[in-house]
Amino acid sequence: MAALVWLLIPLVAAIGAGLWGGWASRNRKTIGDGSELAGYARFREAMEKPRTEV
Repeated sequence: MAALVWLLIPLVAAIGAGLWGGWASRNRKTIGDGSELAGYARFREAMEKPRTEV
């Protein structure tokens, strides 16, 4: 009987690893990079403007 209990440990570990692997590889909703790219475009335009002397 004790040997069967010891065999349950790898079985539970395998089930846990399978659940974790499924959770880790799930499809996540991605947020677009639109706002970051727009901010970078504004920054680049500002850096390309000729400097006005005051």
